[in-house]
Amino acid sequence: MQNILIISNYYPPETGAASNRIATLANGLQGIGWNVSVLCPLPNYPDGKIFSQYQGKIRDKRVENGICVNRTWVYPSNSKNKIVRLISMLSFSFSMSLFLLFTKIPKKVIIQSPPLFVAFFAVLICRLKGKKAILNVSDLWPLAGKELGVMNDGFGYKMLQRIEKFNYNKSHLILGQSEEICQHINQLVTTQTVLYRNYPKFSIQLDFSDNFSDKIHIVYAGLLGVAQGIVELCENIALPENVILDIYGNGAEKEELKHVLEQKKLKNIFYQGELTRSELHKVLVEKADYAIVPLVNRIYGSVPSKIFEMANIGLPVIYMGGGEGGTIVEENNLGYVVNPGDYSSLNDLLSSLSKPTTDLKQAIANTAKNNFSFDKQLEEVNRQINLVG
Repeated sequence: MQNILIISNYYPPETGAASNRIATLANGLQGIGWNVSVLCPLPNYPDGKIFSQYQGKIRDKRVENGICVNRTWVYPSNSKNKIVRLISMLSFSFSMSLFLLFTKIPKKVIIQSPPLFVAFFAVLICRLKGKKAILNVSDLWPLAGKELGVMNDGFGYKMLQRIEKFNYNKSHLILGQSEEICQHINQLVTTQTVLYRNYPKFSIQLDFSDNFSDKIHIVYAGLLGVAQGIVELCENIALPENVILDIYGNGAEKEELKHVLEQKKLKNIFYQGELTRSELHKVLVEKADYAIVPLVNRIYGSVPSKIFEMANIGLPVIYMGGGEGGTIVEENNLGYVVNPGDYSSLNDLLSSLSKPTTDLKQAIANTAKNNFSFDKQLEEVNRQINLVG
């Protein structure tokens, strides 16, 4: 049995797409014969506070589902202040580097990127210790930051570009979450890239029997962050009398969202708090008619994992993100595509919505089963990892 280490800034019991993605990869590799270990910070996301059961610790090591999980110190924060967030990111980079330098690690290491600095130090130390670095790229930083408006051209941006290129160039294999990510990397370096989308893997009993409620339930489930713009969505959406928007999740915009909903008394919009993944899936199967997946801007390389997760549950998607994600929705008949920020078109769509039929939900679930198979994708990733040295 070969050993492999996965380094990630997010891991369960933290919630969200990033945590789910890494856990799915770790469990998948473990299931096909790898001896997997994980290195991550003490859990703190998305609240920006160390979870109660880990408070007072500098380091934690335990076996979870057969996987050895090493958690190291981090200065936690979900602040919108760039300096504070940078300090938080560098704190894990520091504790991670100490772990990698003074602990025996496997020959092959999968490194999640972003964050860029975490990936940079991990790739650098792997190179110093003669290990094979496999970079798992889920977003293109600093480009995504520029498109989100959180950074602009300047010395800092150019420095991050150099770090980004170093990470790509010094890795032995790169897993790209979208075709656009792979294309971008291939323009910069010659390192082998493999498409590795964020397909979910979960077991759930689907029930497409008719829902006799006269209301149409649209669900947003995920991170309440800057990129998703849920507050902006709520301030601009015009829901017909028979349409309800239920919001589930946590993140930097949670308190602002609750304030807006309370102060403006927005009709038919309800913040339902945060659920575990299994609890959320149960709600989606029993209650939801549509899922909405918004982005503030079209972000090159970004394909939200919620597209694939909602499709596996058989929910038609209303996608406001453009780019490759929009193409996937259209080509696979998964729902509707609206340009980011085009609330006029969104409201026109909402006014014409009807309940999705059982046949439509079943067709979407079948498409997901056939086209978004995690197991088939893992076979190719495993083959490529085995080819690395």
